Amino acid sequence: MDQPIVGIDVAKRKVDIALVIKGKVRRKVCKNSQEGFKEACQWLSRHAGSHVHACMEATGSYGDDLAIALIEAGHTVSMVNPAQVAAFGKSELLRTKTDRVDAELIARFCAAMHPEPWTPPAPEVRQLQALVRRLDTLVDMRAEEKLRHDAAASPDVRHSARDVIAFLDTQIAAVETLIRDHFNQHPGLKAQRDLLTSIPGIAEQTAATILAEIRNWQAFTSARQLVAYTGLAPQERTSGTSVRGKAKLCKIGNARLRKALYMPALSARRYNDAATKLAERLLSRGKTKKQAIAAVMRKLLTWSYGVLKSGRPFDLTLASA
Repeated sequence: MDQPIVGIDVAKRKVDIALVIKGKVRRKVCKNSQEGFKEACQWLSRHAGSHVHACMEATGSYGDDLAIALIEAGHTVSMVNPAQVAAFGKSELLRTKTDRVDAELIARFCAAMHPEPWTPPAPEVRQLQALVRRLDTLVDMRAEEKLRHDAAASPDVRHSARDVIAFLDTQIAAVETLIRDHFNQHPGLKAQRDLLTSIPGIAEQTAATILAEIRNWQAFTSARQLVAYTGLAPQERTSGTSVRGKAKLCKIGNARLRKALYMPALSARRYNDAATKLAERLLSRGKTKKQAIAAVMRKLLTWSYGVLKSGRPFDLTLASA
């Protein structure tokens, strides 16, 4: 007997569910809330039994609570890269895009590709991610308000902008304190942060972002997997004798993590001897500065994986070997 397959399209306020049993599709729409999750679990139990393989796209945090509710109810859940589902839809020459159609597409993808089960991160990691993303939002808001202040022609507008910037500064400082307190309350996370900050170029905020966005580094079996997850793997474009495109970052992965590693890579290029030598070696081979910085970003991520896996601080001697 084939296992029931469930495709779920998650939106901010609702989730569209497509249940596939022996080729037949049942559909359900629930609220994206704890009440809706309970309704969805009861509906699945009534129509599919005690165990299904559910699949949804990893799009932000909207689907995490539903995924956890399904796992707690005894179901298998897979979280997949939206690009994979989109490519699968193109292979079917799918032209229509609605929430209902997307849910059925995700179900077909799950049935065909059998994606790996998803393991939810520990509660303290989820809380860390929420705090880090909030801080990131506040910092972006402050930068935008600073631009408005500098571009304002009216003194009254500039005064208003300064008030908003002062308020955002207060909020940023408050969230930074919450993040530090969160690490102090969770010794395991704090030990991992200290391992990451032993790498020259990675400060506490970057370490917090790495831990928040990776969420479960043990799910990766190699540093190469982690680099691919972040979208920092180089993408080549060659075919036959006519196509010789320049290699570039694939950027199919966690954009927040790529953003968080950029400035640390610039710092590491100056203050981390191993990163400096790597960048100089690439530049001497004719690579661009942008390519050299991308390589340093990959190396920072590789070192991060190494210190977390080994439980030992960064060793420049080993990194330079």
